[in-house]
Amino acid sequence: MTDEPVPVAAGRRVPLNNPANMLTAVRIVLVPVFVVFTAISETAGSTGWRIAACLTFCVASATDFADGWIARRYELVTSFGKVADPIADKALTGSALVLLSAYDRLSWWVTGLILLREWGVTALRFWVIRYGIIPASRGGKLKTALQILAIAWLLWPVPAPFDVVGTWLMVAALLITMITGADYVLQALRIRRRAVPRS
Repeated sequence: MTDEPVPVAAGRRVPLNNPANMLTAVRIVLVPVFVVFTAISETAGSTGWRIAACLTFCVASATDFADGWIARRYELVTSFGKVADPIADKALTGSALVLLSAYDRLSWWVTGLILLREWGVTALRFWVIRYGIIPASRGGKLKTALQILAIAWLLWPVPAPFDVVGTWLMVAALLITMITGADYVLQALRIRRRAVPRS
């Protein structure tokens, strides 16, 4: 969801146990906590638990922005971070979307399209990782911000008529998600074409 970290200078050994990776690990741990809070809020019909679920999601999302910034700022890029960070992102966003659809707050086709795009882009990044990095674009950053805002709005017990804002935010997020997904496909193809010489 965030920018790709900059490459680390050759010869510099980055410890696995660093602040960026620790934040990524925190995000992974918060995913099941968020799922449990959301399930309890729906089962008990509790506004308090629904707020707790939303706050947990927001804190986890904040670690996504923080670990990327720390990794770039202090050159703390590791192989673990390169793999774990996108997996943690997709696990958090994916679980939130699935839960929203399961509890009839979001259409399943919207969740399906977004998840297809998110995991597809992750697969593309692994496909070209030997040849180059697909950096997060400005559109990708906007997509991430809109997705987080839309999900948080739908999770929070917003009273009518303001609850409809969450739907419109998700529509905007879906449009940007699909547009940037197509752009990432083109970037991946360009990287592969440059790396693999034609016979």
